[in-house]
Amino acid sequence: MAIAFIFCIFLARFFYIQVIWEDELNFLALDQWTREIPVVAGRGLIVDRNGEVLAGNAASYSVFARANAVSDAEGCADVLSATLGVSYEEIYKKLTDKSKSEISVVRHAEKSVVEKIEGENLDGVYYARDNTRIYPYGELACQLIGFTSFDQSGSTGVEQYYNKYLAGENGEILFESDLVGVDLKGATAAYIPATDGVNLKLTLDYRIQSAAEATMGKVLAESNAKGARCVVLDPRDGSVLAMVNLPSYDLNDIPRDDLTKLNDESRNRVVSDIYEPGSTFKIITAAANIEETIRGNASAIPLNHIYPSSRTRTVDGTKIKCWSDHANGKHSNQTLAEALNNSCNPCFVDIALALGKETFYSYLTAFRFGKATGVDFSGEAIGMLLPETTVQNCDLARIGFGQTIAVTPLQLAAAAASAVNGGYYYAPRVVSEIYSSDNSVREKIPPNFLGRTVSEEASGILSSMLEGVVRDGSGKKAYIEGYRVAGKTGTAQKYENGVIAQGKYVSSFLGYFPADEPRYLALVIVDEPQGSYYGSTVAAPCAKEIFEKIIEINRLEPFTEET
Repeated sequence: MAIAFIFCIFLARFFYIQVIWEDELNFLALDQWTREIPVVAGRGLIVDRNGEVLAGNAASYSVFARANAVSDAEGCADVLSATLGVSYEEIYKKLTDKSKSEISVVRHAEKSVVEKIEGENLDGVYYARDNTRIYPYGELACQLIGFTSFDQSGSTGVEQYYNKYLAGENGEILFESDLVGVDLKGATAAYIPATDGVNLKLTLDYRIQSAAEATMGKVLAESNAKGARCVVLDPRDGSVLAMVNLPSYDLNDIPRDDLTKLNDESRNRVVSDIYEPGSTFKIITAAANIEETIRGNASAIPLNHIYPSSRTRTVDGTKIKCWSDHANGKHSNQTLAEALNNSCNPCFVDIALALGKETFYSYLTAFRFGKATGVDFSGEAIGMLLPETTVQNCDLARIGFGQTIAVTPLQLAAAAASAVNGGYYYAPRVVSEIYSSDNSVREKIPPNFLGRTVSEEASGILSSMLEGVVRDGSGKKAYIEGYRVAGKTGTAQKYENGVIAQGKYVSSFLGYFPADEPRYLALVIVDEPQGSYYGSTVAAPCAKEIFEKIIEINRLEPFTEET
């Protein structure tokens, strides 16, 4: 009985080793009797909407060594040091470290360098084709495109978000070797090919991106500002046409040795940073009120209502002031359209309070404040929206004109786009297509419609009013004859440690054209400009310049009204 039991144990063990453990043992045996030289997959291209390459590859090579197979470590280190420009001590240490089966001597070497090494016939030294990521336009859209690590894996931006498509799958060349890693004479090599990554087509237009970066770079320098940002959307489907974050850096010269600088300059603040929008947010408040008047809500303020000319409103014992002193009849006897022209805070306080917390918050939710826009990009902030249950009247009043709420630039741009495009909210998107090297489309990424915000009627009335802001009001410096530009200026004070930071402002302008059928929408933000700081004088001219360049790039004829 005991013998039979022991026999069964041995039989079970043999079954486990030969059947269950077979694959793992075969792998271990293969690993012991072979050495592998990686065949690096070509990383997919990133191109703009016109097919212009924004991220590509240059052929390069990696040099490897097996310490056990190196016959002359000193001589080998001499040759490699002289050829590669790497210290002799560093290479010699690697070549004599027999605790590792294979070490990487250098990555991304040029072909001419590898050819010199090959000519020396060094035992135990091998090379394989690699790829070096290159960015033909350097700083262009650097925070959006992102960069790769030394192993060619996406680290930031689109490179990271779509890495599974771009990366491909590495192959390898297998050489038979003895137990210490020395090649067996007469042995043949096995080749496992790499599968290259696929390509991405962005919604970005590199020409508009270049124009926007040039404009924002100029205002950054002239105003001695802390930063400058801009996003250009197609309001019809949420496509991102340009996204600017300044200061920036060169993707071909990444400051990897200064992590603080790298983290700061590679951050896509349009997506990841929040700020109090100030008066540009009045677009949302006005849209909500217009929609509610159309629906017949008795609480909404009629569009022809004349707002009191008082400079202040007192809410819950808190006095809220207009930016203007209202002297000499300024901001008196205003309708909603005129309140937008003058950017008069008290009028929007009245609207927010009249609509009430429940109704106003229903619009804030529809416009996706306090939650992600759904953009195909990592690190998106959701903004800061006070929970409805905690909001007091004084908070609601300030939200009405863009205080006590924080948004990302992309969040505000997407919300405004829906307010003026007929009321259709589209998630912003940066990639439109994934395709192979033979140009066959692998996957289309269509516009992502997320819901309605306002009616087409309300959207049209709002656009008419915002066109008046540019034609007659605070946005005059964005006016372009014949192109029906509409928009809203904004000037917001900054806070530090919970109190107003004296002399620190965020100047902005949110505009689009043509007003009756928006095709291009831009949000311009200048952070802490010195000297003049009003959105009307700092940001609006930038939007005008960007729009003029778009008109030139696309050869757009003036938009004439039908008679």
